[in-house]
This record gives sequence, structure tokens and C-alpha cells, in this order.
Amino acid sequence: MKLLTRYLIRQLCSMTLYALLALLALYSFFDIISEVGDIGQGSYNGAKMMQYVLMQMPAHAYELLPLAVLIGGLIALSQLASGSELTVMKASGMSTKKLIAVLLQFGLIFAVATALLGEWLAPAMSQRAENLKASAISGKISTGSQGLWLKEGNHIINVREMLPDHTLLDVKVWRHDAQFRLAEATAADSATVGSNHHWLLKNVRSSILGDDQVRTEHQPEKEWAIGLQRNLLDVLLVDPEQMSVSALTTYITHLKDNQQQTRTYEIAWWRKLMYPVAAMIMALVALSFTPQSTRHGNMGLKLFFGICLGLAFHFAGRLFGFTSQLYNVPPFIAAVLPTLLFGLLGVYLIRRQERR
Repeated sequence: MKLLTRYLIRQLCSMTLYALLALLALYSFFDIISEVGDIGQGSYNGAKMMQYVLMQMPAHAYELLPLAVLIGGLIALSQLASGSELTVMKASGMSTKKLIAVLLQFGLIFAVATALLGEWLAPAMSQRAENLKASAISGKISTGSQGLWLKEGNHIINVREMLPDHTLLDVKVWRHDAQFRLAEATAADSATVGSNHHWLLKNVRSSILGDDQVRTEHQPEKEWAIGLQRNLLDVLLVDPEQMSVSALTTYITHLKDNQQQTRTYEIAWWRKLMYPVAAMIMALVALSFTPQSTRHGNMGLKLFFGICLGLAFHFAGRLFGFTSQLYNVPPFIAAVLPTLLFGLLGVYLIRRQERR
């Protein structure tokens, strides 16, 4: 039985990987079409566009893994059914419960992969991709491990991080004179970006260099006029759906401490926790749409309906997120309900199939 289990999981995993590669190729094709219009802006060329598209692949893989599990599971199980292998397996003692257990093991493998992608690889690569594009197009921006670097007039500015409410963290400014000699160095714990080209720096320490002395100043707050366009800083922003669970936890705490709304980020937080579970649910749904033998209905039609159901799940999560904000549905329910409903549907269809 262990040999049979390994064989089943190997077949299911290989088909899922093929399905994922096909979906990624499709998504990348649409990404390329979308990005072609930006080629020629600044130094954004074809090579950088391809680099941008490749760096977005981990985020796409994270989004598509549950759908790939469904499609791969459907194809693998349909192939086994068409070759009467499922019938032989049942005749050799593999019950439906054992088959479900194997499918849950298969789903667990991709659930772990989904969690790892969503927590570490996808957020980091998406951020780097956006940094690369913004740097190439604007020409004023340079990004790296030390945050965002900008040049504005005779100022060099470094911003370590920007929160979604446009609060800048760990801001440093160096001002040089006409001979490019350092004239002033300023550091601030944080800054608020205003809409009128002003930054409000907080806890400001300045060192002003004279001919033969250095004068230091400390101010709780300082307003600074700057001609920098606010949208140039958006390269530091990360969409809630692309943030890791740890980053979302930190930011939700920050918002609560400052008596601000957290619903959008709480929904994203719960969705992040539930999304890996969706991979296991999709494995069950794949079984529910698989005929147990060639006598049970049109395989092609069942495969089509199964894929349509997977696409419905893919978009249902976003729809529930939007509606929960409109109607004040608790974030936990908004995130859990789509996965729960599809799980119950899968169990119902499997039980119905067994009674036939």
C-alpha cells in the first residue's frame, strides 16, 4: 500500500507542477503584454521588462497553487480512471477513505509550498520587481538592501521603509553645496508626507558643517519643503495581499496603536493563514469531479466543470474581501467562508459520488 501511495502522490505532484508551469506561462504572457507599453520610459528596456516579469513569478505561483492543485489533481485522477487504474486500486483494497487520505497528503505538500512562497519568497521578489521598474523609469530612484535612495536638487535622501499610510521610517538627508561638499546631515526617526510637497520630520538630529566647526541641532519636529513627487515613494509600498503574515501582524499592531482602521489588513492576514488550506481543499474537489470508472459520465465535461469551480474559488476570495468591507463582515468570516464552502461542497460531491 505504501508503494501505491507513493505512486499516486508522484502522479498527482507531477501533473500539478505541469499545470502550474502552464498557468505561469499564461500569466507571464499577459504580464509582458501589459508591460510592453512602458518600454522606452527612462532606462526601462526589454531586458529589464523580462527581469521584472520573472521576478513577479513567485507571487503568481503563490496565487495559482491551489488552482494548479485542482487542475493537476483532476488530470492525474482522470488519467488513472480512464486506464481503469482507480478500479484496480479499489479492487486491491484501497477504500475511498484511504484515497482521500492520500489526496490530503498530496494537498499538504502544496499547502506547505504555498505557505513558504507567501511568507518569504513572493513578498521579497515582488518588492524587488517594483523597485527595479520604478528605478528604471524614474531615474531618480535607487533601491537596495538599505531602502530607497533619491536625489532632489542638492539633497541626497535615504528612506529605510514606508508604511501604507505614507509614514516614512528612518529618514536620512545629506545636503551638499555648489562644490558638492557636504554641508548638512540630517536624520529623523520618521516623517509624514504631506500633499503640498512638505515632509514633517519627527525627532530630528542635524549636523551643520561650517568652515571650522560642526553645529548640532535637535528638534522634536521639523517641516521640510521638498519638490519630490509623492508617487515616487510608492515603490516602497506593498499591497496587503503581497505582504507576509509577519509584516501584516506588525502593521496591524501599528495601526491599532494609532487608533486607525485595520479591517483591510486583518482580512489579508486571515486570508494568508487560510490560503495554504485551500490547496488541500482543492485536492478533495479534484476527487469529487473524477469519475471512478469510464462508465461514469463524460470525463471531459467533469474536467471542465472542475476547472470552472477552481476559477470560481480563485476569484471568490477577492469578492468576499470586497463585500466584507462594504457590509462590515468580520475579517475572520470573510477569509474563512470561501474555503469552508468549497470544502463542504467537495465532501458533499464525494459522498454523492459514493452513493451512485
